[in-house]
Amino acid sequence: MPSPQQARAQASAITSGQAGPPPEGSTASRLRTLFDGRRLSPGQRRIAQYLIDNIGEAAFLSITELADRVGVSQPSVTRFAAAVGFGGYPALRERLQSVARSRMAGGPGAAEESGGNELQAAVDAELENLENLRRDFADPGRIIDTGRELSRSTPLTVLGLRIAVSLAEYFAYAARRIHPDVRLVTRGGSVAYDSLLQSREAGGTWVLAFSMPRHAQETLTAVRVARTAGLKVALITDLALGPVADEADVTFATGTGSRLVFDSYAASGVMCAALLQAMTDADPERTQARLEEYEQVADEYRFFLKD
Repeated sequence: MPSPQQARAQASAITSGQAGPPPEGSTASRLRTLFDGRRLSPGQRRIAQYLIDNIGEAAFLSITELADRVGVSQPSVTRFAAAVGFGGYPALRERLQSVARSRMAGGPGAAEESGGNELQAAVDAELENLENLRRDFADPGRIIDTGRELSRSTPLTVLGLRIAVSLAEYFAYAARRIHPDVRLVTRGGSVAYDSLLQSREAGGTWVLAFSMPRHAQETLTAVRVARTAGLKVALITDLALGPVADEADVTFATGTGSRLVFDSYAASGVMCAALLQAMTDADPERTQARLEEYEQVADEYRFFLKD
């Protein structure tokens, strides 16, 4: 697992364009390489996808024409150009025209990859994230140690706000099967503060927090409140890290899929399952007793459909 400093340096190298020249490949691949490594908003990703899908025409559009085609404002196009590393739209259009002319002239990228599209590219990116996570799991020591600490914390608080709510809910749902007191926090502000302070007063020692792009200010504030209250923080986040990671006691950084308009979190989901596994292994007797009790209740009240 990369340290916060290493992961931040890797992300910085990609963003600054110092990660090496982009690989030769299809025109779509060259454009994706140009846009990858940038933290784009959903609206900006729409612009990027339009350019990838329509490079032959889009490269020669004015800023007004491009904004109209995508359905965004002209300032949005200008901000997109800055977000992908250009001084303005004219500089971006010059690069796009170079890519388009190369394709028309039969240069590198003239032949599109057979059988590929943007959805398959999104899957490919997530497969790469999972492969990187597999390499990180070669040394599972930190996961095992953190799982043990989370298992011992009673209550255990799980914090996820905004886009991170789904990951927090998944973890808390599963953790309640093996842990006697799991408290889920999915609302920010004073509601989160009350929950964190009550958890500490009740004897809790750890919070598992989730922070995903776009990272919420209220997540950072809640993590700081937890630390001030005396709780330790384990954080699952993306490779960009940032201020929330600086506040955490232990951080697990995984790649997120950013090929489509909204992010996907395959590697983050596997990380959740790995921590849950570590929690079950930390107290196998409690785990077995609670799972058996749950199955009895599930059978009695017919929670699930029978095969």
